[in-house]
Amino acid sequence: MKQNITIGTRGSQLALWQAEYVRKRLNHHFPDRSIERKVIKTTGDRITDRSLVGLGKGVFTKEIEIALLDETIDLAVHSMKDLPTELPDGLCIAALPVRADPRDVLVTQSGMLLDQLPKGAKIGTTSPRRRAQLLHLRPNLQVVDVRGNLDTRLRKLHETELDGIILAAAGIKRLIGAEIITEYFEVDQMVPAAGQGALGIEVREADFEMRTLLDAINDSHSEIEVLAERGVLGELGGGCQVPIGVNARLKANRLQLIATVCSPDGKHRILERLSGDSGGAQELGINLATQLIQRGAHKLQSET
Repeated sequence: MKQNITIGTRGSQLALWQAEYVRKRLNHHFPDRSIERKVIKTTGDRITDRSLVGLGKGVFTKEIEIALLDETIDLAVHSMKDLPTELPDGLCIAALPVRADPRDVLVTQSGMLLDQLPKGAKIGTTSPRRRAQLLHLRPNLQVVDVRGNLDTRLRKLHETELDGIILAAAGIKRLIGAEIITEYFEVDQMVPAAGQGALGIEVREADFEMRTLLDAINDSHSEIEVLAERGVLGELGGGCQVPIGVNARLKANRLQLIATVCSPDGKHRILERLSGDSGGAQELGINLATQLIQRGAHKLQSET
């Protein structure tokens, strides 16, 4: 029985918070185990001077997954939205703890809501998904690339000419507090990224001891929602590189899904909804992706 467990994580403040959250949860259930964190720098962490768009999948996960495969670490804690739908051979997601708020939020200098911002106001985000949906809502705004960790982006809001930035609610609530949030975007306004707000704990498939331990902190409700969302993303991913958003809500064994595919400039937005039994979460996600494709999701890609 393994007494010493090593958690692999990125080194940002938010990533360290997430890894510490998992460490404490495991320590609560298994107080006899020694659990430590190991910081691993990823490609996404090294590149700070340009956009990550076009660099392929796994820019925030590849080096951590290599450490898993060579057994330098025993498990990895990721933001689920950073994980590609196809994992490397030999690895799997063993647990998803209780999911936090999946929504995106707006933080502004002035306290103005989105509808109150003047024409030409500068909003920071490097996410193609957020950029496209923001321009769909307010095409007369300027969208400015803002790279960096959560604390870096918030600092840039106050030190530059930005009027606001768009961030994930979960990260702000975990690291800073909801009091700085100016406005929440409901999921039909700005559809979140697949898995947003959820943590994924990745392990080696053959490490059955670790997989069994992690059952103690898995939340089946969150697992079902994220499975459906990644079903949409996986079905679209092979032929669709345009901005994609998807969100699933589980209520009384019924899944309610909403997904969007947008043109990068926000002028075209395809939005679809689907609901069904939670027992077929992944299939439901695939069916919703099919609806998007039938509405022209792949055609939208070819025109961009």
